[in-house]
Amino acid sequence: MSLRLSTVILPYRRWHEGGRAAWTRAEQLGFHTAYTYDHLSWRTFRDGPWFGAVPTLTAAASVTDRLRLGTLVTSPNFRHPVTLAKELISLDDISGGRVTLGIGAGGSGFDATALGQEPWTPRERADRFAEFVPLLDRLLCEDAVSYEGDFYSAHEARNIPGCVQRPRLPFAVAATGPRGMRLAARFGQAWVTTGDPKLYENGTPEQSIQAIRGQAERLDDICAEVGRDMSDLDRVLLTGFTPDRVGPLQSLNAFVDFAGRHVELGFTEIVIHWPIPDSPFAADEKVFEQIAMEAPAQLR
Repeated sequence: MSLRLSTVILPYRRWHEGGRAAWTRAEQLGFHTAYTYDHLSWRTFRDGPWFGAVPTLTAAASVTDRLRLGTLVTSPNFRHPVTLAKELISLDDISGGRVTLGIGAGGSGFDATALGQEPWTPRERADRFAEFVPLLDRLLCEDAVSYEGDFYSAHEARNIPGCVQRPRLPFAVAATGPRGMRLAARFGQAWVTTGDPKLYENGTPEQSIQAIRGQAERLDDICAEVGRDMSDLDRVLLTGFTPDRVGPLQSLNAFVDFAGRHVELGFTEIVIHWPIPDSPFAADEKVFEQIAMEAPAQLR
């Protein structure tokens, strides 16, 4: 299988002041999927413009035809499965079946407290995620769902006519621990990693490769445990969070070398951030476009 190259377009620009242009250009450049973050605000962007993921993807669906669209990632931090399912079914319909849901357990950032609650511990996030994913799976596959759990409930929740994609739109499950990986193996059409966050500040690219190899091997073992065909689960690397940072976007050759080392680990999709000046994702737009247009052919 050829490597799929995708991008993340952060929702920090007004739609008519560069937002729309980025999504249409992503399709022109031939990206497989264009994702956006599903946050209420995020890190250094907190005190500037930041727009909602689902409305942004809906607008993107209306100005593109072939480009797949998705979140990297949606989490339980401020989402409920019942309302999220309704929004996703609507988005999948508007896009003509081009939506992928990137989904993760969430973190301790701004989203974790925006609704007034105390941030959940890692254990609490994992517990909620373990309930969130199976319930969302049911809501997207069944016409009517009733459920009473420890964290979420649904009472005769109707989701007719369901997704355009059958039995539902695909899940790309972000996980590095065993519980999340089991959810990826059971419910995911893809597994997502950003690498080992402990290596971001002081690690080396070689250490990152070894850590990601270890993650992939653990996923293989879990797939075997649950009876999941490993070849049926795509593997997605969201770049920008390994010790390489934006180094792979410095030149076409640098990216091909970086991507090739991860393809050898079994990755089927690599996601690069759309350049944002004066941010951790700053990069030369001409080089970025050259990578988009030329790198996939070199990585077949």
